[in-house]
Amino acid sequence: MRRQKVISTLCGLIVVDKAIGMSSMDVVRRVRRAAAGAKTGHAGTLDPLATGVVICCLGKATKCVEKLMGQPKAYDTVIDLSAFTNTDDLEGEREEVAVATPPTREQVEAVIPNFIGEIQQTPPIYSAIHINGQRAYKLARKGEAVEMPIKTVRIDNIDILDYAWPNLTLSINCGRGTYIRSLGRDIGKALNTGGHLASLRRTAVGGYTLEKSHPIDRFESPISQDDLLPIPE
Repeated sequence: MRRQKVISTLCGLIVVDKAIGMSSMDVVRRVRRAAAGAKTGHAGTLDPLATGVVICCLGKATKCVEKLMGQPKAYDTVIDLSAFTNTDDLEGEREEVAVATPPTREQVEAVIPNFIGEIQQTPPIYSAIHINGQRAYKLARKGEAVEMPIKTVRIDNIDILDYAWPNLTLSINCGRGTYIRSLGRDIGKALNTGGHLASLRRTAVGGYTLEKSHPIDRFESPISQDDLLPIPE
């Protein structure tokens, strides 16, 4: 006798604190399994080397993905100013930059305002942007030349949390589509140093913060409707 497939009725949001090394789709698969196969999507990709807030939408809440992706984001990041990399983060090959005299904190403070407001960014070559129908990172891995489109993005605020050469630690509030990897690279260029991300942690998407998030190992056990946040109005 054929067993009837059980269709999950779970509907709502759950905030996950993504662990380093996981893709956002890895998170979706974990949540879907814990949700008995409920339709599941995420509201904004995080790179594997980044950690922090990933909003997962279940059931009818998947219709809210686009709206949630438009919410402002908050990040904490550490920029290593001693080198560039071809991926603009720790994953890539280092290109050392000879810096005779590291910039002072005052010099760092002087360039930061240039990156607040609506600014132009060139996304990292190793990113998921489509170029001629293919993902940019796939072309880059093949060794093909990739010309990335310049994007206009919005950065609302940048606070310097710490600076001890070569590491510059920032807290950033920004709009949709901002590449923090590009920001780290470009701040380094403005300082005549290197610049790539040594770490990145997303601390909030709109009102969905780390304080509302669940560690990834939470999803080794089933989730219920009571675990979910309501669909935003």
